[in-house]
Amino acid sequence: MASDRICVGAFNGAFGVHGEVRLKSFCADPAAIADYTPLYTEADRCFTQIVLTGQITNGFSARIDGVITKEDADQLKGISLYAERAVLPHLPDDEYYYTDLIGLSVFDSGGADRGVVKSVANHGAGDLLEITPRGLIETVLLPFTQAAVPTVDLAQGRIIIDPPLGLFEKDVS
Repeated sequence: MASDRICVGAFNGAFGVHGEVRLKSFCADPAAIADYTPLYTEADRCFTQIVLTGQITNGFSARIDGVITKEDADQLKGISLYAERAVLPHLPDDEYYYTDLIGLSVFDSGGADRGVVKSVANHGAGDLLEITPRGLIETVLLPFTQAAVPTVDLAQGRIIIDPPLGLFEKDVS
């Protein structure tokens, strides 16, 4: 369930023509992304040095090792960056990394097994849990709010939800 690496950011393409990149940070302190090196891609490419050169819309401009030209930077667009869990801050008991939620069992407040967390996403309007329901083919998106998800219990490997009426029911109309 717990991963050795946590997604801390992503490349958003080139910044200028001299090999700088656009870097989006997912860290609580966005500038701290440079402190968590080395950073890795899913393909295990390693970046040992990241220097933030400026703050831009939706992130930072940065220089990273091995990226010299605009074309090098453009090739990184859309690639996520991962830090080793060991270099990230220790979290209090009531906080967690989203990657820790993936694979947790999901139960409603009445105790019914509703499925498993497939992913956590944010498309700009807030965090969403993508749940693979028991007995249904399509996944369900549930707002990751205190009202809809009152309990996250990592120790027990489960999440308790209070979904809107009909969210887990097949459309019979």
